[in-house]
Amino acid sequence: MPELTVGQAINNALSRILKEYPNSFIAGEDIGIYGGAFGVTEGLLKTFGEERIKDTPIAEDAIAGLAVGAAMTDSKPIVEMQFSDFIVNAMDPIVNQAAKLHFMYGGAVNVPIVVRGASGAGTGAAAQHSQSLESWFCHVPGLKVVTPSNPQNAYDLLLHSFVDPNPVIFMEHKLIYKIKDNVVLNDIPSSSELLGKANIESKGNDITIVSYSNMVNVVKDAISSDELSGISIELIDLQTLSPMDMETVITSVSKTKKLLVCQEAPANSSVGSTVISNVVQSSTFSSLSSAPKLISGLHSPMPSAKHLETTVIPQKEDIVKVIKDMV
Repeated sequence: MPELTVGQAINNALSRILKEYPNSFIAGEDIGIYGGAFGVTEGLLKTFGEERIKDTPIAEDAIAGLAVGAAMTDSKPIVEMQFSDFIVNAMDPIVNQAAKLHFMYGGAVNVPIVVRGASGAGTGAAAQHSQSLESWFCHVPGLKVVTPSNPQNAYDLLLHSFVDPNPVIFMEHKLIYKIKDNVVLNDIPSSSELLGKANIESKGNDITIVSYSNMVNVVKDAISSDELSGISIELIDLQTLSPMDMETVITSVSKTKKLLVCQEAPANSSVGSTVISNVVQSSTFSSLSSAPKLISGLHSPMPSAKHLETTVIPQKEDIVKVIKDMV
């Protein structure tokens, strides 16, 4: 069981996919000689060659279009958007084509592409390189949206995303790339059963906290605080945002009677607001002992200055304060 960073875990998953599926390839900007902007594809060009590791021009629309066409003709493409913000330039092939073609052709074709992208803030990369756009894609029928938070689930979720017959948006928060832990290098699964399943990171009875992506790690740091030592907290990592595992969330909230959702993205039309809406509409609503709360990023473009960036993004102290207020 090797100790790997998230970046290395994803690299291992990509390498395994390329070895076992000759019809698979990766396309993206600077993924070859340079090894990717965050080093995730390092060494793959040397091992698999230019036919499998396709260094592309700076043209996200063309990259995604290439993947859609290849997927429809029995290839298995994985696309890297250097920063997930750049996916905006590829919305037509992803949203209007990949997400809809299986439906529009009556099930005659599948478009099994994985679109990877480095998301989120915390690196001082400013407003055009620091966004959390995951809720955009949750709104689109036909797309699945996956957000790992640690080395093990990054490895496993990527393999499950690859074998899924649907197009998958795979958001990798920049701050998780260097998180290191032991990783079981599981085989490529035959089905994508992990997608749509949340993971209970810690069990508790006093409050349910739901989160995803790097905010899971911020919450972990918060709940380990001495200030919360007497509080029993259940933490749920959604892992997959679409489809979303509301059954696990509602079961937990039925037990704890309190719900707090934590996310980096702004609150408007967000994943967190969807979680709360689903709980409020469920039979669990009547058992809540207090109103659900959402901790989110501010509704602001992301500043580059560190002291401003940390003001926009929820911090450990913000989470500790709200938990104490709720419990």
